[in-house]
Amino acid sequence: MGFKIRKHKSDLFPKKVHRSELRLFFGKLYFQWKRTLIWLKERKSFARTIMDPSSIKEEYPISIFIHQSPIYRKLKDVPMYLQENKKVNLEIALQKIDGILLEPNQVFSFWYLVGKPTKRKGYLPGMQLKNGGFIESTGGGLCQMANLIYWMTLHTPLTVKERWRHSFDIFPDSNRTLPFGSGATLSYNYIDLQIQNTTKQPFVLRIWIEDGNLCGEWRSDRDIPYLYSVYESYHAFHAEPWGGYTRRNTIRRKVILKTTKELIEDQLVTENTAWMMYEPLLESNPQK
Repeated sequence: MGFKIRKHKSDLFPKKVHRSELRLFFGKLYFQWKRTLIWLKERKSFARTIMDPSSIKEEYPISIFIHQSPIYRKLKDVPMYLQENKKVNLEIALQKIDGILLEPNQVFSFWYLVGKPTKRKGYLPGMQLKNGGFIESTGGGLCQMANLIYWMTLHTPLTVKERWRHSFDIFPDSNRTLPFGSGATLSYNYIDLQIQNTTKQPFVLRIWIEDGNLCGEWRSDRDIPYLYSVYESYHAFHAEPWGGYTRRNTIRRKVILKTTKELIEDQLVTENTAWMMYEPLLESNPQK
């Protein structure tokens, strides 16, 4: 994967905005109440049925897409106990999601299913990104599950109804295998991941932990006619005139007919821009 450093005056990223803690608190409260009202209004459209794991393979025998990601990563200045806590948090949250049935026209909402991560429910302090750094927060680390679900969904005919990205690129790549910006961030309850089933067939989501990996799979009762190839069409670091760098990329998706391998469509998935919190092209330590 090649990198470029560019300096544009015609395509500037807005300056960083520093808001007071009071404004952030009331802003968050406002959006949380707004989301709760939307849930009440649209509650009939949300998926809530959890399938018995022992019957899923029989009733939904077709594996549409499967993926996994390592739970433990070497990240600068991040204590390992936060990653141990992240595993606990993931284990608690997946109990609310594993086996969820997504019928035609229904919407999968991460927070609607998981609920607020609290100490009372057993959630532990984990790493949460905030304003260009990280903090310890109860339930931290659940973004990894959103990342996994979002990436898998891009390889299905399901529609991503709501997805948010990080505004900051905190750490240099650590054994990255997927394109930058191909995940989804979360914050209870107003920054959500929502997926809508706009097809005519049901889908079931499986989430589990195995051998230190968070694993996931979309299954259905019949095969789909297309293959999906997700790729990065642009990736560069941009020097901004008021200081600092932004990292930008474009992610696209090829829709390919399985029977003939014919390219049906090349779709724009998303364009990402994030403030970098480290120097671009900083040489990493060679792996031994």
